[in-house]
Amino acid sequence: MKKYFLPMGVIVLLLIGGAFYGGTLYAKSQTKTMMADRQAQFANGGGGSGRMGAGARSVGGFVAGEIVSLDKQQFTIKLSDGGSKIVLFSDQTTITKSVAGALTDLVVGQQVTTQGTANADGSVAVQSIQIRPDIPNSTTFNP
Repeated sequence: MKKYFLPMGVIVLLLIGGAFYGGTLYAKSQTKTMMADRQAQFANGGGGSGRMGAGARSVGGFVAGEIVSLDKQQFTIKLSDGGSKIVLFSDQTTITKSVAGALTDLVVGQQVTTQGTANADGSVAVQSIQIRPDIPNSTTFNP
């Protein structure tokens, strides 16, 4: 019996060590996958608590700027970098301001912030539009 005790003990220790090593490799692969998912989510505008400045921005489905054209299903927002973004909306889109808003509250030249989903063609289908007061851009404001 003593003959088998030492080899069995060595085998058990090797199995425990192998299981521990395999577990660390698995945990490392899961961490890489979770980090890649978080980075992809952040790149698509779903992560972080970034602050919007006075200038227009477009990150994933979040778009802010000045309305330059408008029709019944979409409008175009001028971005602070000189670009623009087409924003798609429907009757189910929530429009907010200091009081409840409506589609008729949207006008060319107005500052808005939208939240929605970026489409493959570069447009954005929004679920909400917030009408913002006209705030001077920090680069053009002279007190």
